[in-house]
Amino acid sequence: MKRSLIILLHIGYWTLYLLLIFIFAVFLKVSNQKALIHEADLMQEFVKAMTALAVLPAIISFYTFYNLLFKRFLSKRKLGSLAIGALITILVSGLIGSVTVNSLNGNFFPWNYSFKPMFQITLFIAVLSLIHGIISLIIRGFINWYSEIRIKEQLQQQNFEMELALIRSQLSPHFLFNTINNIDVLILKDPAKASAYLNKLSDIMRFMLYETKTERIPLQQELDYISKYIELQKIRNSNAEFVKYTVEGNAGNWFIAPMLFIPFIENSFKHSGNKNVAAAIVIEISINEGMLRFTCINQYSQAIKSSPEPGGIGNELMEKRLNLLYPDAHELVTERQSDLYRVSLIIYSGEKNNHA
Repeated sequence: MKRSLIILLHIGYWTLYLLLIFIFAVFLKVSNQKALIHEADLMQEFVKAMTALAVLPAIISFYTFYNLLFKRFLSKRKLGSLAIGALITILVSGLIGSVTVNSLNGNFFPWNYSFKPMFQITLFIAVLSLIHGIISLIIRGFINWYSEIRIKEQLQQQNFEMELALIRSQLSPHFLFNTINNIDVLILKDPAKASAYLNKLSDIMRFMLYETKTERIPLQQELDYISKYIELQKIRNSNAEFVKYTVEGNAGNWFIAPMLFIPFIENSFKHSGNKNVAAAIVIEISINEGMLRFTCINQYSQAIKSSPEPGGIGNELMEKRLNLLYPDAHELVTERQSDLYRVSLIIYSGEKNNHA
């Protein structure tokens, strides 16, 4: 908690306490108005006595509990030592208050004190000091609790950022590895087309280097990225119809996390079986006012699964990323049926934002 807020909290507490004393004093004056009509000085004496009884011991007790007993005993759960320290503190506060009251009455020497009134005053002030001490422990405990929550939030945020950075570091090299291999195949067959695809790769790398550093990007950028990625994947196959990619709806002002869908699309190309048939891979993106739906279906090959390529992005890692980025705002379902593998991801409208 900020120091300024702590100071304001203390000022507010003592202001309320002094206000309570003032109200109590006014109440006594009004209730005893007839008796005090010829004794105006009695109220002044009462104010002095209340200062000695209620203010000085309260301050001593409050800040002894607050600064000393809490730190040395309560925070370390030494309850026995806390009880002894509290008892000593309230007795000392009571004696100080009692001596101050007697001094205000002109009894400056202890041997002139009357035992019974002294004991009663000391006991009263000790009880009052105990109340202040308990309140101070509550206040200090609240401040510490709030500070610990802030520290935990900061640590969680740092951990969140580190995990996302780790995931991103695993996404980019894998994509680059596959794409360069694809263009390498094309260079020998058609250098001109290879050059055109290198330009697409340049656009994609520019996107990966600069756009993915932000937490959110326009959905349209992600869609353009997917289109170029699919075009680069097609160069390894003579059948251009083996991929069916459709987008329904308007990207509008939707913003999403960068490279959100690509790992699933990469895996579909990697594990797809017969790429010589039409629609071996079906990728559909549906954009509505309330949600964004991504579906990817591919023919599944057990043989390809048994010898995976290096550097793949597993579903477990993607689920972890989604849980970090979209807690309680997404649904991810993966299922395998016969020779088909299906991924369905829904992002809900909490991520639909306008340009700021």
